[in-house]
Amino acid sequence: MVLEISDVTVRFGAGSGSAASGGAAGGPAGGPSGGDPGGPSGDTDRAALDRAALDHAALDHVSLDIGAGEVLGILGPSGSGKSTLLRAICGLETLEAGTVLWNGTNITDQPVHERGFALMFQDGQLFTHQSVAQNVGYALRVRRLPTAARVDELLTLVGLDGFGDRRVTSLSGGEQQRVALARSLAASPRLLLLDEPLSSLDRELRERLARDLRSILTATAQSAIFVTHDHNEAFAVCDRVAILIDGRLVQVGTPAQLRAAPSTAAVARFLGLDVADSAPDNSRRTTTGDPGHAPSGAPGRAASVAPGNAPTDSLPGHGMPTP
Repeated sequence: MVLEISDVTVRFGAGSGSAASGGAAGGPAGGPSGGDPGGPSGDTDRAALDRAALDHAALDHVSLDIGAGEVLGILGPSGSGKSTLLRAICGLETLEAGTVLWNGTNITDQPVHERGFALMFQDGQLFTHQSVAQNVGYALRVRRLPTAARVDELLTLVGLDGFGDRRVTSLSGGEQQRVALARSLAASPRLLLLDEPLSSLDRELRERLARDLRSILTATAQSAIFVTHDHNEAFAVCDRVAILIDGRLVQVGTPAQLRAAPSTAAVARFLGLDVADSAPDNSRRTTTGDPGHAPSGAPGRAASVAPGNAPTDSLPGHGMPTP
């Protein structure tokens, strides 16, 4: 495995017992203690809510790995910790616990710019005052590497051959995302991190670009992590998919494994599957699957999906049969 993250925990706000939490002795300055039984019940309730919010673990002991050339999806609803996990991997989030390893070397405390990773955001964040070619070649210029041939190669790869002299403001949304992808690939990053890169596009364009993205990542053998809240996108683009719910990793497997044997009823519902025999909603339980095998787990714990009730609008992609 090229990337291994182990027991990664990220907590937002101050921990319990700190003055900021409202749970310290004496409470907030000039006000009643959050734990004062004689204080107004409204103040007590608010203090409890404040403590819960500040002590919330955005990521709760998440462990994952990714192989060379693999595309791993991070799938979950809004607020599940997907983008936080991506930021933790690239060094933009401080970890309360856990480690990040690259080829066996601990990079947990390594600065962002030394990791050799590339991050592509939802809006692309292109330089509007520059041409397409100038945008794509930005990372190469920073590293003082030859640009022209590499830029031409990448524009051809993403289907924008001949677009080099155009202004990015003249492009469609889909074309701009292709430019952003080419720019992310320009310096041959060790790991490409994609944070919901298709979510701002309309459905038809998302479907087409998801297929193209899968082809591009496969053609370049690029190790990548693809974050999305859309299971259709994840199944079309990724080799394996990790499902996050409330900051906890609940299941990892190929698209076919997840579709055939969701670990809980909550996972099945999130994937749009009809659950015939609901499993307990134990979001702390994590199920992983080896290629070609059903996800592991205790017998009877996986949700049973009613035959014929799998989604019919799934995108064609790796590990997913075309409807």
